[in-house]
Amino acid sequence: MDDTRHAPPLERLVEAVENRAYEAVSGSLGELRTASTEDRKRALRELRRLADDRPTAFGSLLPAVTPFLTDDDRAARLLTAKALVAVAEAAPDAVAPAVPSLAERLADEDEFYYVRARSAEALGYVALEHSDAVASPEVLADLRVGLSFDEPEVKQKLAKALECVALGDPGRLRHRVSTLADHLDDRDELVRYHLCTAVAVVGCDAPDSLAEARAALSARLADENAFVRGRAAEALGLSARGSGEAVRVPDSVLDAESDEAAEFVAERVRFLRAASEGESAESPVEGVGSLAGVRSTTDDAVDEMTSPDVDGECPHCGIDLPEGAPPMCPSCGAPY
Repeated sequence: MDDTRHAPPLERLVEAVENRAYEAVSGSLGELRTASTEDRKRALRELRRLADDRPTAFGSLLPAVTPFLTDDDRAARLLTAKALVAVAEAAPDAVAPAVPSLAERLADEDEFYYVRARSAEALGYVALEHSDAVASPEVLADLRVGLSFDEPEVKQKLAKALECVALGDPGRLRHRVSTLADHLDDRDELVRYHLCTAVAVVGCDAPDSLAEARAALSARLADENAFVRGRAAEALGLSARGSGEAVRVPDSVLDAESDEAAEFVAERVRFLRAASEGESAESPVEGVGSLAGVRSTTDDAVDEMTSPDVDGECPHCGIDLPEGAPPMCPSCGAPY
């Protein structure tokens, strides 16, 4: 008779994950809280596999998982946060009860910055469906303050979280547009893109709130990244449509390095020019200038921005990428 009741907790956890015996997974996790550091990390890697394969089943495990966010080992905390990101992206409802724990990690100034970044990312995905649970004044303040961090990957996650908050409920950031505009010139193109997108989303709901960001958005029409230029043009079009104030669009805005980027920019420049000329309130391009349109195009734009270019260069720092290497830039450390 194969009886695993007396097997080590890690072994029982692995078998429970493989058999999808979630009650047994929870029980093993409770025992593993006092196991060795290596066993705890191995257990959390198993959980990450479960999070990727069966995110909707993760909700029942949450009470046993969230204590690992305060584990003594920072690698264990990071593995936990990454697992919650994977679940939150696919099943925000499953992670909603963990919002207070994730918010505590985000707010902890002594926490490892990658744990804070992943916690912010998970909160952002939850905010897409549960903005009331996430977008408290305290969490929004922590996200905005974090935009001043030095680590590009951290700022990317925080900017993305703010974008998600806006997509979940545009009104949440209506009175914070000027703060977002202060960071539209960030050195990292993904930070600029996510924040331009957040501003554009706010403009879909309340175009009059973009007045304080017009100068910063206009400066992004000369951005080196085409997707940033396109999203800035969309936000300016929303502002112009609401205020009646025209925006001059330089021809260089339409320069793009790929067909996807060229189409993205061209559609939004058409929208901006039509709004500046006082044409019909209807967008000349379906979906542009609408919340649904922004939601449907953001992921594709980010995928295009973060894919290695045809010359094998890192999309973040421009260094030549070695062939056959892991998808992590050896210079700046960013994934691609």
